[in-house]
Amino acid sequence: MNLEHRINLLVELGNYCLSADPIWQQAKERAHGENGWFTGEFIEEAVRQIAEEYLFKDKLTRWAEQYGIPREQASPKNIGVIMAGNIPLVGFHDFLSVFISGHRQTIKPSSRDQVLITRLVEELTRLDPEVSSLVSFAERLNGCDAYIATGSNNSGRYFDYYFARYPHIIRRNRSSVAVLNGRETAVELKGLARDVYQYFGLGCRNVTKLYVPEGYDFVPLLAAFGTYNYLGDYAKYKHNYDYQLTILLLNKRFYMSNESILLVENSSIFSPISVLNYEYYRPDTNGTGLLSAHQLLPALAAHPDIQCIVGEGGIPFGKAQQPALDDYADGVDTLQFLRDLTPKKL
Repeated sequence: MNLEHRINLLVELGNYCLSADPIWQQAKERAHGENGWFTGEFIEEAVRQIAEEYLFKDKLTRWAEQYGIPREQASPKNIGVIMAGNIPLVGFHDFLSVFISGHRQTIKPSSRDQVLITRLVEELTRLDPEVSSLVSFAERLNGCDAYIATGSNNSGRYFDYYFARYPHIIRRNRSSVAVLNGRETAVELKGLARDVYQYFGLGCRNVTKLYVPEGYDFVPLLAAFGTYNYLGDYAKYKHNYDYQLTILLLNKRFYMSNESILLVENSSIFSPISVLNYEYYRPDTNGTGLLSAHQLLPALAAHPDIQCIVGEGGIPFGKAQQPALDDYADGVDTLQFLRDLTPKKL
């Protein structure tokens, strides 16, 4: 299967993603039934992002040309792909990267997100049965030439040990932050709300920590966040909110809330579901005890656990969950890894 044919198949898959095909609609409903965090709204957002940002012919063609992907893959390898399941179709980009490269892949989907990726591969196979020779699924990934694995910090240590002898990409916990200057418009704050609340904050590109200037007024921000107060009606999310609120009250910690999220001053970039951490910085170099704006951005850019920075000096508000084809998780260039793949001799 040559590159042009693979691209054409992916374009057809993009059309399918946006279709009202009954089997596809049933798959999305089943995905929600198997994972309560995958609401219909968030499944649709994830699918639309994939179709509109990834599966257009000109985008795929430019992406492949950028890396010099050959028309025919002369020496295809079998790539083991271990997918996460924190947000709908979070592993799709890895699947796409391997498919466009011309290598074969064996996928171990997360038990929390196996319905959607399986249905899309089934549709590709319906379009061209040869896809079945390029993509397969397995519970155990044995005998692969290289591995791409995404998981927690704990599973990352296991992957490091298990795949040490093979070329690999191993991804761990990451999160995203936003830097505010206090002059954000109402539209920008609503965009930030999207970056925080989308997928219930479970994605590595979700903002879980704010950096705000000393004296920052949180009232407009909390008002803008009210757009997503309806998420408090979801039992799984509300349970987390109530639990975190109880902990704060018991520990007599200061917090702010709009009844759907808890703002807490905390130095960690990671926050529990329904909690948004914040930290102050100095707008200038005067004063002591806090980072200045000049110091803050370089420090965040070098932070190993930050996926992306939103706002001042970073991605525009509201765009955190709209990565392009070459916005790679953990900053590791997946397609370059696959293009240059040469298995180590054991």
